[in-house]
Amino acid sequence: MSQSNTQRNLATWKRVCNQADLVSNSGVVVWVDGAQVALFYLPDAQDQTVYAIDNHDPESGANVIGRGLIGSIKGDLVVAAPIYKQHYRLEDGQCLEAPDQRLRVWPVRLNGGGVELALA
Repeated sequence: MSQSNTQRNLATWKRVCNQADLVSNSGVVVWVDGAQVALFYLPDAQDQTVYAIDNHDPESGANVIGRGLIGSIKGDLVVAAPIYKQHYRLEDGQCLEAPDQRLRVWPVRLNGGGVELALA
């Protein structure tokens, strides 16, 4: 994550779903404060098991990122947008094919059987 631990501790955490709602190695979408957020649950990932990224694909204009395929490119975990296949890093939302494009990401954690997002 790009935010420091201090920033995460000061954030307001909001429970958005139960951990049981997540699908291993796939995405689910939740609605949070007017935004569609794609949650990707990767239980075998080394540093982090859940990622939260904007569900809106800027290329197609559709809310489909949560349906994208997870993969790894040069050591970066990515999601491939379903329509035009751009790859977005899960960690920071950066598009690998178009560096001027970036999806919003949220700090996310598993806590007591729930999934929580840090809201500013």
